[in-house]
Amino acid sequence: MLDADPRPPAQVTATALGPWPGQDPVEATRIIRGELGSPHLPFLAELPDRGVGADAIGRTSSLLVDLAVDVQPHGWRIVDRPGRDMVRAKSALSTDIHVLADIAGEEDSAADEFKVQLRGPLSLAAGLHLHNGERALIDYGARRDIAASLAAGVGAHLAKVAAAVPGARLVVQLDEPDIASVLAGTIPTSSGYRTLRSVAGQEVTELWRVVIDALREAGGAEIAIAVPEIEAPFERILAAGADAIAVPLRALTTRQWEQLAEAVESGKRLWAGALQADAPGGMPKTSEVVESVRRPWQQLGLPLAALGTVRVTPSGGLESLSPAAATEVLTRLTQVADGLNQLALG
Repeated sequence: MLDADPRPPAQVTATALGPWPGQDPVEATRIIRGELGSPHLPFLAELPDRGVGADAIGRTSSLLVDLAVDVQPHGWRIVDRPGRDMVRAKSALSTDIHVLADIAGEEDSAADEFKVQLRGPLSLAAGLHLHNGERALIDYGARRDIAASLAAGVGAHLAKVAAAVPGARLVVQLDEPDIASVLAGTIPTSSGYRTLRSVAGQEVTELWRVVIDALREAGGAEIAIAVPEIEAPFERILAAGADAIAVPLRALTTRQWEQLAEAVESGKRLWAGALQADAPGGMPKTSEVVESVRRPWQQLGLPLAALGTVRVTPSGGLESLSPAAATEVLTRLTQVADGLNQLALG
């Protein structure tokens, strides 16, 4: 087991959510580590343009233990034995970690932290299909098996990443883009003619806790659950024991900000999706993004000195941008972090 470091960051830091443009892991890794040096949070890029197995479902499924998947006409399906698509996903992820090790090994001063992203167990169940073609989310036993299988596989994954970046504090982001629909019962069946029954909130909390506990046991020092802002189940995230909530800021309600303030006051961290990279008017100014965090923060009575609990991120993935534009996003994020740090220091 790796030693987990629970200490909160002393200053505002920047990171991105994982998806990155292009197909070259060497280029992506060099850019990310170049832009997000300490104190910021570099990450293992996801390159969905590479095709099957590079998507979030395939990538996370490649970690599953005693559950094999393969691509069928309707998407990823649980199968009896691993097929070529799962082999391809495993190979791509292994290549990415080897590239990371090579590039990190060349650096004069390595980053203090490093992040990996995984699809969370509920959205993974929504994205995988059973033998009969229906989504695994429909079946209680399948949901539990997927969470347990993912929990069994994260240890080996984090060990490989830790070996690639020796001494780095490991941060894990669990992506749950479908969670509001899972809880509301609006995920469509594979036929599209009806929707799947909602999953109880308590079960969601329990399945998250299974994976979070395994991540901690494997040395994950900080675990964030990333969700869309609409109907975001903050209370469930906190009950599951996550260290941080990652959420876009653009449409948060006053009540949601109040929940986030309570979380911050209880020692949790906010990963603020403050930068809309595809904004109609182009890249927002640094001052505008800083203000989008500062204003609600102070309106809720949170001290500026507490901004060190914040990580700033884009509001979504960067895969639809060019590599140059995605690089510009990282640069702007570090500028936003600098601006917020100036406010925190008074």
